[in-house]
Amino acid sequence: MFAAIFVFWVLWSNIAIKVSEYTVTDSEIPVSFSGFRIVQVSDLHNVEFGEKNEELIALIKKAKPDIIVLTGDMVDSRRTDIAVALDFARQAVAIAPTYYITGNHESRISDYGVLKAGLIEAEVVVLENESVDIKCADEAITILGIQDMGFGDDFFFTDYEIFEQYKNTLPKSENYTVMMAHRPHLFGNYAAFGADLVLSGHAHGGQFRLPFVGGVFAPGQGFWPKYDAGLFDKGESKMIVSRGLGKSVIPLRFNNRPELVVVELKSE
Repeated sequence: MFAAIFVFWVLWSNIAIKVSEYTVTDSEIPVSFSGFRIVQVSDLHNVEFGEKNEELIALIKKAKPDIIVLTGDMVDSRRTDIAVALDFARQAVAIAPTYYITGNHESRISDYGVLKAGLIEAEVVVLENESVDIKCADEAITILGIQDMGFGDDFFFTDYEIFEQYKNTLPKSENYTVMMAHRPHLFGNYAAFGADLVLSGHAHGGQFRLPFVGGVFAPGQGFWPKYDAGLFDKGESKMIVSRGLGKSVIPLRFNNRPELVVVELKSE
């Protein structure tokens, strides 16, 4: 009986989405953006929750986002289905303005250009080391999207070195800046650049999570990763790491439900 319950729990926890809500308070957030809601979808990896992702879409609608951010790995390089990714993107755009950055899996596929073109056609804002300002009344915040390091020359350079190369071309803003960056282990670099809030993924929550310990392993960080999930601070910068929604190399999550992140900004 115990074995049957355990198997049921493991299977259920791989398909039951958890909504995690964060309130980020900062004096740099304009007053007109106090209450601004951001839904973060990360590491979907072509997984569908219900027919045509109806369960995921319903949760996004319920969160009432002002914007939706897609922080990489919408597809999986080992079983790429661009049609599924674009169908989700079109539904997301119908809910709220949607912004997208690449993850390491997009950097591996030969038809990323097809995905990008489809996203742009669906009116998703694709950010590749670019930024856009979102305005409300006479105030604005900046959304800055970092292209995944896999598009750089990662055979000769580390992730950290590639970001330092990117840094010289990234647009700077005096506004409160929300940086979308797939790889959380570069938080020190993002903070040094001046990002106020970083939204990241990639770690899959450590894939397997142990009580009182956290994630077991994450790419770029190895065993017992520091930035596996949740809210982190470094100086004046904050970072939220999503546990993501899908699976990749290891087709199972343990004690680690798929996660939809909702962030509400609050002016101090």
